[in-house]
Amino acid sequence: MLQIDELYNLFLLHPQVTTDSRECPAGSIFFALKGESFDGNAYAKQALDNGCSYAVVDNPDYVDPIDKRFLLVDDALTTLQQLANHHRRQLGTTIIGVTGTNGKTTTKELIAAVLSKKYNVLYTQGNFNNHIGVPKTLLRLTRQHEMAVIEMGANHPGEIKTLVNIVEPNYGIITNVGKAHLLGFGSFEGVIRTKGELYDFLREHEGKVFINENNPHLMGIANGLQLIQYGNNGELIDCSPYLHLCYQGMDVQTHLIGAYNLDNALAAACIGHYFEVPDEEVCNALSEYVPTNNRSQLIKTEKNTLIVDAYNANPTSMKAALDNFHHMDMPNKMIIIGDMRELGDASHEEHVKILQLVYKYAFPLVWLVGEELRGATTDMPDYSSSFIFFADVDEVKMALEKVGIKDRTILIKGSNSMRLYTLVESL
Repeated sequence: MLQIDELYNLFLLHPQVTTDSRECPAGSIFFALKGESFDGNAYAKQALDNGCSYAVVDNPDYVDPIDKRFLLVDDALTTLQQLANHHRRQLGTTIIGVTGTNGKTTTKELIAAVLSKKYNVLYTQGNFNNHIGVPKTLLRLTRQHEMAVIEMGANHPGEIKTLVNIVEPNYGIITNVGKAHLLGFGSFEGVIRTKGELYDFLREHEGKVFINENNPHLMGIANGLQLIQYGNNGELIDCSPYLHLCYQGMDVQTHLIGAYNLDNALAAACIGHYFEVPDEEVCNALSEYVPTNNRSQLIKTEKNTLIVDAYNANPTSMKAALDNFHHMDMPNKMIIIGDMRELGDASHEEHVKILQLVYKYAFPLVWLVGEELRGATTDMPDYSSSFIFFADVDEVKMALEKVGIKDRTILIKGSNSMRLYTLVESL
């Protein structure tokens, strides 16, 4: 079987990897990963034909014994992860690991924006924050990068531990912990334990942690760590609609929607300050960053003003979005919210709580999408007349063709699988 040192020597000559046989840059290395409905080994020959120099496979049945471009290993995914860790160790780049229930992607983007004012920074693109995306991100590291910001996500216990052992971060930040992926974690306590696996690694390896001193859940699991605290170094000025804050006495007008982004901005500012980015440049980075990923985006169409926060949804982020929208000084409000997925046995109770909050805020027009939200009204029959229900996003689109919503300020929030982000073109 091929050894990591041998593979790494090939990687140095061909420093680009792919896991998709349809996307094979010339000279790249293909890793034959498996999924629930596919086996990458079956596409290894195609990847070589499409331009890859080598194909890492773990099924000898797909190996051409006379073609030296097939590299046989025990497990292609494990090998990808081991290669990424080996590469990370060879370069010794300073790495900040980012995880959390909500805000980790925005915080990662803000940290990268701030640090880029002084350093050459590699950071996770999009949502490449899982057991495949993380090693692929690490393998993009070069000696020109002075720092890296690596986002790590999880929906089951032990997943953060797996990722931190690949990344081996020098610093870490957990943005927060909340009720998400309860189906996988089992409980809120399970969320805290899993996110805390980042702290466990840093505690064992004498790393440092950036921590929101106002978060009791995080402070409660931070014993024995070297802490760099934030949370008292800035304040909210306004949020109608964009977050406006004061940092170190300086006025910062951002393009972020939601008061809940204050902590994310202060986290990035704290990290920038720690790494000696001038405060003025920190503020410039926060002001210049514009979200483009369906996370707290404000989009003005010809007909309406949309607040699109439809990449993900859980009880914590849904409540924060509704609270913020309620307090925003905007005209003719409407909400279109969808089911929150992966909540397990807690799903019905959490959807009921959200509908109670919606009813309390008395938004002028409420559209609810999904069977979980509809089912939640069985516990609150007196409220249901205040809501309009839709089975899925396609029903919403049909209604929009008939009704024609105009001159509204609309919050769109739901789990990514609800596809509410596709409503933008109809509104």
